Amino acid sequence: MPSVHLLNVAPGDCTIILHTSDHVTMIDICDGDVTEATALTKDLAEAIGMRPRGNFRMCKYPTNPISYARKIGVTNIFRFILTHPDMDHMDGFDTLLDEFEVTNFWDTGTRRDAPEFGENSPFLEEDWDRYVKVRDGRETGVATRIRQAGLRFPFANLKEDKTAGGDGLYILAPDSELVKEANRGGDLNDSSYVILYRSMGGRVLLPGDAHDNTWDYVIENYGNDVKNCSFMLAPHHGRDSEREYDFLDHVRPTVTLIGCAPSEHIDYDQWKRRGLEYITSNQAGNVVLEIFKDQIDVYVENEVFAKAKGSDLSIKNSQGYVFLYSITPTAEK
Repeated sequence: MPSVHLLNVAPGDCTIILHTSDHVTMIDICDGDVTEATALTKDLAEAIGMRPRGNFRMCKYPTNPISYARKIGVTNIFRFILTHPDMDHMDGFDTLLDEFEVTNFWDTGTRRDAPEFGENSPFLEEDWDRYVKVRDGRETGVATRIRQAGLRFPFANLKEDKTAGGDGLYILAPDSELVKEANRGGDLNDSSYVILYRSMGGRVLLPGDAHDNTWDYVIENYGNDVKNCSFMLAPHHGRDSEREYDFLDHVRPTVTLIGCAPSEHIDYDQWKRRGLEYITSNQAGNVVLEIFKDQIDVYVENEVFAKAKGSDLSIKNSQGYVFLYSITPTAEK
């Protein structure tokens, strides 16, 4: 059974996909060097439980993706996809490469100067240095390739013999022009990967930090692919980022996960006024999508949140996460 694991990390993203091929995809990493808190027990969940206005404070208890990957049985990572070279998307990358064999690395082709590191930086320079080594093809055992919008290639979205199949991963952005503009000094977020995972249970949209120009490109070129998708990870961790939200009128995801960001920076009303369902990492903690034919079952780490949503707390997955609800796909039109 394939599954998608959307981890409770701050302030970035980390998604792990377990494919039926036994390949593992990791998209971004954050909190890879944090000391993970004690496992979330029921008593702890109750202690941090519902606060005024539904603040469950789960972002105060981040997950270390490396520890998490080991717990779910990951032994090697077939592909690592860096949506774009911001540090909150490669936080722990050096440790990840030390701990796991990583076979493939997808690069958008975006280039930027090294950020400043120092006593006040929350990030480690060795993560940047390891990224540059991998990006430049100098990491032994890792195959680095620039992959951009529309490419069809074995294992991602074709079988090894180049017939239809593979792991269901489609690159919707960036194209070469978006990358060129970012490299000329434009918005780095407009060269972020937008990945569509076509699963047997429905379409899962993973848009990194995609900003306005990227959404314009995606809707113009892949509008039918993203319309009425089953599940979307909110771009840029749900931050407002002075962005337009017109893309929601087209995409209209059945469920959106909004990641960890200060609540004053998230415009929840953009989902509310469109009647779109969303959950947040701050409510749910880690979120797992278990995928069946024509159905995605959503499980959450935080039992207190699941209880507040009216879930049957006796229905849990193998990790002990609580069933929240099922999503059935809306047909593409």
